[in-house]
Amino acid sequence: MSGSMQFYLAIAIFVLTYVAIMSEKIPRTICAMFGGGAMLYCGYVTQDEAIKQFIDFNTIGLLCGMMILIAVVKKSGFFRLLALWAMKMSKGSPRELLVLLSLVTAVGAAMIDSVTAALLIAPMTISLCRMLHIIPVPILVSEILMCNIGGTALMIGNPPNVMIGSATHLDFNDFLINLAPVVLIVIAATLVCILFMFRKELPSKHMSQEEVDAIDISSAIEDRKIFNRSLTVLALTIAGFVVHGYFGLQSATVALTGGFVALFVCGLNPDEIMKEVDLDTLMFFMGLFVLVGGMENAGVITAIAQWGIELVNGNYHLITYLILFLSGIASAFIDNIPFTATMIPLIKDMQSLMGISHADYMWWALATGACFGGNGTMIGASPNIIMVAIAAKEGHNISFGTFMKWCFPLMLLSLFITAAYIEVRYFIL
Repeated sequence: MSGSMQFYLAIAIFVLTYVAIMSEKIPRTICAMFGGGAMLYCGYVTQDEAIKQFIDFNTIGLLCGMMILIAVVKKSGFFRLLALWAMKMSKGSPRELLVLLSLVTAVGAAMIDSVTAALLIAPMTISLCRMLHIIPVPILVSEILMCNIGGTALMIGNPPNVMIGSATHLDFNDFLINLAPVVLIVIAATLVCILFMFRKELPSKHMSQEEVDAIDISSAIEDRKIFNRSLTVLALTIAGFVVHGYFGLQSATVALTGGFVALFVCGLNPDEIMKEVDLDTLMFFMGLFVLVGGMENAGVITAIAQWGIELVNGNYHLITYLILFLSGIASAFIDNIPFTATMIPLIKDMQSLMGISHADYMWWALATGACFGGNGTMIGASPNIIMVAIAAKEGHNISFGTFMKWCFPLMLLSLFITAAYIEVRYFIL
């Protein structure tokens, strides 16, 4: 087969895999594994290359460790405690409850992960709204946005951040210092817009003082021993992410240590907890890594990098904004995980060709674009799909068009805020 044929065959495999993932007719993990397998059978990647070079086991280990740790924390009742606390603090006011639950969701998405936060907070929200006799849709929509926005603040919050951190020299502290400020700004702007958009659906009322006093926050704690021990391990694990670079440890080592220590000190059945490990997601990542590796070996990534540089005449300033808005718009319509997997080697090639190996602002543009962009449509990110599905089960259907009408403008707002932040912080100051 000629070189040009190999080049275009690799593109065809990649595009067909993406189309299959987007169609949702076939499970995305099957699509990714078939795509990665096609790259192996067509000779773009060898098995040794797949295992030693392209499959990022730091990303796999980090996700696996956090899944185990959060599964243990769930057993403690900690997340229900947060929901009851929000109810008590808001005194049943729908507007205040929206703000508090949104902030809890944002913090949870940053410290655990956005998907777990969505799975835990949505059922609680519906239950609380039922108690208050209000429609949960405005609060759920706000929580969806906060899952993707809040998860951007830390390296462990959203899968794109995990992948970027693992593939670069950037660590937990870098994400915190560079992304947390813009995340806080976007959270504030988004909440103001949400409260305005749903001002008619959020009545001004409060619970009586007797009803507020009747809320027993401590009743949420299912097991005091597991509660104390699991939260201690979670805190120590987050501290480990902060300092792991000083000890030459990878983030996966910290996460796996935290997960297994929590499992041990809480005395839980490993078989029961291991069922919470999402092997489907881990295999999806592996297939994607091999798929993108095939594109890289075929020379496609380098070719796209050269085209991008020529498009903006080698202006690294414009390339940064191209990455931001391309990532944001694309991630609204396609899964941000495979998109990020494709963009990482592309940005590396761009930086190499331009001789700017430490242009970290390009990575921040990718992280914010991929994570914030997921808010654009119902299929942009996993938390969106999860929360919309939970709402539908309770009889609150949100159509694709309605979701996009509400959230796409807010997604664009977040991108423009990020562009201003990048301009001021990295190009002006």
